[in-house]
Parts: sequence; C-alpha cells; structure tokens
Amino acid sequence: MGIPEGDAAKGAKLFKTRCAQCHTLEKGGPNKVGPNLHGIMGRQSGQVEGFSYTEANKKKGVIWEEQTLFDYLENPKKYIPGTKMAFAGFKKPQDRADVIAHLKEATQ
Repeated sequence: MGIPEGDAAKGAKLFKTRCAQCHTLEKGGPNKVGPNLHGIMGRQSGQVEGFSYTEANKKKGVIWEEQTLFDYLENPKKYIPGTKMAFAGFKKPQDRADVIAHLKEATQ
C-alpha cells in the first residue's frame, strides 16, 4: 500500500502533541525518554550516540526512510518487538504520512 501525501504542518501539530514529550528534532538536541531524531532519514535504527537502546532496537537494523517509518509508526511494538517505546502508534495512515512529512523537513 502506498503512503498518502503528507502535510508537514499537520504533522508538526501531531508531533508536538504525541511525540515531543519524548523526542527532540534539532541538531544537537538532547535525548529525552526517546532519542533525538535529527538526521533520522537514512539512519539505521539504534544509532543515536548517548541513547540507551534496547537490544531489539539495535538488532533490528532497519534504515529509517518513508516506508519503514510509515510501517513502524503504525505499531512500534509490533514492528520492533522488545522496543521500550511506549507509544501505541498512529492508526490512521494520513496521520503517519503527516508526521513523516514533518520529520523530513524538521530533521535535515
């Protein structure tokens, strides 16, 4: 299934309400409960320096791009069994596409 066209402005709002309590986006931003996401596009899972990942996350070896993020953000615990990410996921495909559009802009 294809990924819907994302709206970065809507994604920014979703990120602020659903993701920002655990993740930062800016270059050099701190790790919180979750890792800083700057440079996520094209990066392998479990690679942010200074963040304590689960073995499951480190061993998944996925490269984060639109499709892998789209699949992951639907149900993180199903995509990476053993992850400590408590977020249940974005069930609506459009919400996932919007957040990904925001990440693509905000993490470069």
